[in-house]
Amino acid sequence: MKYNILEKCNLLGLKMTEQRKIIIQVIVDSSDHPDVELVFKRASKVDNRISIATVYRTIRLFQEHGIIDKHEFGGSRSRYEKASDIHHDHLIDIKSGKVLEFKNDKIEALQKEIASKLGYELVEHRLELYAVPKGCASIGKDK
Repeated sequence: MKYNILEKCNLLGLKMTEQRKIIIQVIVDSSDHPDVELVFKRASKVDNRISIATVYRTIRLFQEHGIIDKHEFGGSRSRYEKASDIHHDHLIDIKSGKVLEFKNDKIEALQKEIASKLGYELVEHRLELYAVPKGCASIGKDK
């Protein structure tokens, strides 16, 4: 059964203050996997009484309860997105930091095939591709 985030929080017994509602709404509405500072900046535009400490505590709480997912793309600041029942992978533009989500059935099948050939059943995975825009590919290559 699928629940919206507020229903899920209520089922988990989490107290949903107005500030927490604003913080989770900022994350849900974001398509760019924001870090804590960006969540704070966006949330404080809605309610300037929200502190950075409140954002850190709220994000930690939501992450612990599986409401949001934490990503550490290439050692940069931790970034967040709404937890999803639908699997997807990420391509990270290392020049701009932009994160693109994608799904690819061939990649999914290949990962299962590889695990099977090695004698395993794949139960979970995370795929992150790090790239530069075409024409900028000389970054990271030996000259």
